[in-house]
Amino acid sequence: MYVIRRQDGILQVPQSLNTEDGRLVGDAYVEVGPDDPEYERLLAESITEEELAGHRHRWREENDELERQFLAYKAEQEAEPDR
Repeated sequence: MYVIRRQDGILQVPQSLNTEDGRLVGDAYVEVGPDDPEYERLLAESITEEELAGHRHRWREENDELERQFLAYKAEQEAEPDR
């Protein structure tokens, strides 16, 4: 998950909630504004909403190729006689 910098300057920062024994309960984003002491540090590692959209687009494209490879492999495995 990325720190996302909105057009209004607010950062959306990923945060996980874990149980006491370390199990993940869920992930969410919290909003951080310029008055937060961590803002400058988080700003340095943030990406814009447009950059995030570009990442998602590339992931979908790359996943399409990976899915094609998997389906070809699966069809090949199903075509082989049982051992």
